[in-house]
Amino acid sequence: MKNTYKSHLIVDVLEDSIAKELELEKGDKLLSINGERIQDVFDYRFLLSDEEIEVKVEKANGEVWDFEIEKDYGDDLGLVFETELMDELLKCRNKCKFCFIDQLPPNMRQTVYFKDDDWRMSFLNGNYITLTNISEYDQERMIKYRLSPLNVSIHATDPEVRQTLLHNRFAGKIMEQLGTLVDHGIQINGQIVLCPGLNDGKVLDQTIQDLSTFIPDILSLTVVPVGVSKFRENLPYLESFNEESAREVVEVIEKWQKYYLEKMGTRFVFAADEFYITGKMPKPSYDEYEGFPVLDNGVGMLTKFEYELEEALKEATDNGEAFECSIATGCITEVFMKNCVAKLEEKFSHIKIHVYPIINEYFGEYVTVTGLLTGQDIVKTLKSKQNLGKVLLIAENMLKCGEEVFLDDYTVDQLKSELGVPVLVMPNEGQEWLDKILHAKGEIK
Repeated sequence: MKNTYKSHLIVDVLEDSIAKELELEKGDKLLSINGERIQDVFDYRFLLSDEEIEVKVEKANGEVWDFEIEKDYGDDLGLVFETELMDELLKCRNKCKFCFIDQLPPNMRQTVYFKDDDWRMSFLNGNYITLTNISEYDQERMIKYRLSPLNVSIHATDPEVRQTLLHNRFAGKIMEQLGTLVDHGIQINGQIVLCPGLNDGKVLDQTIQDLSTFIPDILSLTVVPVGVSKFRENLPYLESFNEESAREVVEVIEKWQKYYLEKMGTRFVFAADEFYITGKMPKPSYDEYEGFPVLDNGVGMLTKFEYELEEALKEATDNGEAFECSIATGCITEVFMKNCVAKLEEKFSHIKIHVYPIINEYFGEYVTVTGLLTGQDIVKTLKSKQNLGKVLLIAENMLKCGEEVFLDDYTVDQLKSELGVPVLVMPNEGQEWLDKILHAKGEIK
């Protein structure tokens, strides 16, 4: 196989580290460890783990330095590289009928349009991957480094259906690929993006049954509804779920949950919260989510939040001072948030919280989840409101990870300026959410 390894630019050296003692600097390049050139962070960590290592570095002036290092097992060198992965991301080779990136509006920042399908990021960051661009070499590395669990977008196990959904003739061997991984100790979290008329009904039943053969190595199977924005020009027609079709999905999921709980001791397959809200059906209880294995995929977030808030309210105390604030939320969670607020106001009658559902004009009215709200839509809805109170609360999943920036590049500071009130970014955990409100009450006068 062609050698694709490369040198790695050092962008920082941590203080009091081995690399600092060796006088390595920003601008130097790591060439190899133990004579092995390094493809990515997994090679780096693996080669670094020994107690005695040989490191080759190219200095910024072109000199090559060789080091023989003795260290404790697992100790890091203290080098910081350009990216977490230490390699370029693998691009997606599919043309999925339901791909939300294809439905994005124009003129967003370019990084938003990049479609990655990199198995390494599945392990590092929990990204879902399709396995359609996996080579034998990639598979060998997954197994070698025991990258488990992996999050896999399955969508359908029927080869023809999956090939059609992903628009990729190599997409039909998913059962074989999963079988190889679980045979080598790799566990899987599976995902189905459900599209009415394409992979629901009998296809969904078959997919659930097929994947259940991998229990317990497939840790969970999540069914989430397709997202449909207003930007679908020149794309295949896709239907959104309505109350009736969402109910049908929940009924199918609950049928299989009952079956696998009796047979295997696990419910195995879980429906996203959106299905219960759209179908106007009661959410599962806290215990029914079996430890919430896939919260980030919108499964059980509402039940968990509500449970944590109720438990926190039992012990919470306050000084009794009047306080008024507002919450911006997606239309789909309006009723849920109002119910949560009612419980808080029942405990603390001197606190008043207004819940404002934000219509998503940026992506289209069918996009109702909180995590896809933009700064400009929040401003449009709330600019005319006279009673925002002392502070506006927004969910942290509206923002780019680690930054106070919305999907439309609007910043939290801009939001504050436009609305004339402080803005608090709120956590997704009920206890922390309540704590932050009570703390803000004391801080914001």
